[in-house]
Amino acid sequence: MTQPRLPTYFLSHGGGPWPWMKEFRPGAYDLLEASLHDVRREVGQAPRAILMISGHWEEHDFMLSSAAQPPMVYDYRGFPDHAYHIRYPAPGAPTLARTVQTMLVNGGVVAHLDPQRGFDHGTFSLMHTMYPKADMPLLQLSLKASLDPAAHIQAGKLLAPLRDEGVLIIGSGFSFHDTRSIMNGAGAAASAAFDGWLNETLVDSSPQAREHGLLRWTDAPAARSAHPREDHLLPLMVAVGAAGSDAGHLIYRQTDFMGGITVSSYRFGSLSTL
Repeated sequence: MTQPRLPTYFLSHGGGPWPWMKEFRPGAYDLLEASLHDVRREVGQAPRAILMISGHWEEHDFMLSSAAQPPMVYDYRGFPDHAYHIRYPAPGAPTLARTVQTMLVNGGVVAHLDPQRGFDHGTFSLMHTMYPKADMPLLQLSLKASLDPAAHIQAGKLLAPLRDEGVLIIGSGFSFHDTRSIMNGAGAAASAAFDGWLNETLVDSSPQAREHGLLRWTDAPAARSAHPREDHLLPLMVAVGAAGSDAGHLIYRQTDFMGGITVSSYRFGSLSTL
């Protein structure tokens, strides 16, 4: 049986270890949680592994987590004690990590393996919601610390063949990531302006115009208000690079996140063969 070609995703991953904190903000994450359940239903049992590009891991060169049983990375502060004892014991994918490294290196992109790296909250918060049994093999790809959009799009293009081999490529970031504005409620206008541009670029533009727009994302309305630092936008670039000419689809939009912030998630590619 032919392996169905999987779509790619860019998912806004919420704040901190939110699946374990929902009682503190009742209802705040309901729409996000429902959208992640939809992703699981969309892809069904098709994936054999997930490659997650997390906005919470940066290295000088691209790195791949290669542990068979990755540990946890509690990359947040100020949360209750139980948030630092979360376990998401999904298996790693060391063989796949070596394959991905080879694909990147053969394409002229420097990449290394990291046998120590664990799952950060940009990864385990999404995965706990989509795959609560922690039974899906999972590896992470770091960002390149230069935060160059072209480098991340190119990496995605080199990894596109994984989609035909049962590997689900997910960029985990945030469509709006000015934490100060999120916390003080001052980001409503900027998030809406940037989100409008993002949706037009990802959904309503041709693949060529989409890539051109992302390479020049700092020209977008409220770009630096939405992303004072682009670490949470760069996972999108990898997902788009791997998407090739596939169309983009809006799969989650919330205009009142944390009281008034607009945030979105996207799928690239069809579900017709899944």
